[in-house]
Amino acid sequence: MHKHQAVEPDSDHVEKEQIFTTLSNQRRRWVLHFLQHHEEDRVQLRTLVDVLSEWEYERPADELSWKERKRVYTALRQSHLPKLASSGAIEYDRTRGEVELTDDAREFQLYLEYTPVDDVHWNQWYLWLTGIAAVIVGLAWLSVPPFANLSGMALATVLLGMFSTIAIVHTYTTRRNRIAASGGPP
Repeated sequence: MHKHQAVEPDSDHVEKEQIFTTLSNQRRRWVLHFLQHHEEDRVQLRTLVDVLSEWEYERPADELSWKERKRVYTALRQSHLPKLASSGAIEYDRTRGEVELTDDAREFQLYLEYTPVDDVHWNQWYLWLTGIAAVIVGLAWLSVPPFANLSGMALATVLLGMFSTIAIVHTYTTRRNRIAASGGPP
């Protein structure tokens, strides 16, 4: 007969679970995103409602109905802000209607960026590109046609073009895949 032993949870695991649970809602992710990119430390609840309403309904706040804004306000005040506060990501002064990031919010930021399953493995692309560049340089050095006629400047231009192109694509892809891309809703 097997006896089951109680396993005590790992404190890191519990913390990660709390972070994942907190970040499981888009409005909570949007609150963190806005606070992280906002210039002032403290933000009024009214400002959060306006911004999140705009993001959610994809229209300027002044074009939204009272009911649409109220829906966001109620969800933030009763559910999302208290949950963010209890997880330690924000300080929420309910009486003043003020919200502020805590120092622990940095822990949440790590989980706001992700790599999709179908994302490109950039280290492999750069390795392949380096190999191709080495072959081109070797062929030019050995005077193998058509690389024999490349001047040093032409060779440098080709290599610079290759690496610049992949760097631009890498930068674009990384920005597109970020949940918390600055300048708009995550």
